[in-house]
Amino acid sequence: MASIPPEPQYAGFTRFELELEFVQCLANPAYLNYLAQQKMLDKPEFVAYLGYLQYFKDPKYAKYLHHPGPTLRTLELLQQERFRQEILTPNLMNVMTIEGMRNAVPDKKD
Repeated sequence: MASIPPEPQYAGFTRFELELEFVQCLANPAYLNYLAQQKMLDKPEFVAYLGYLQYFKDPKYAKYLHHPGPTLRTLELLQQERFRQEILTPNLMNVMTIEGMRNAVPDKKD
């Protein structure tokens, strides 16, 4: 019986763990703005990587996300070239931050 080799580790983490951490960072508008400032969102190979990360939409992977709604929405928005360009503007980053804070505060029930 052939044994399955252990999954490679990168600095002690599996590839899935690293990708999970990165995808969750994408829900942070300031981080998106930083990526845009660094011209990462202009690189075809990086955009392709964002496309690859769409596997997190699958429920068997989405269950590991701390904030699946904003994370998956941002991952979807990053597929649009217009969004990747507009995230450079502080206005969009601020709007996303405010909306995120609004969604994080539970409705008060009397």
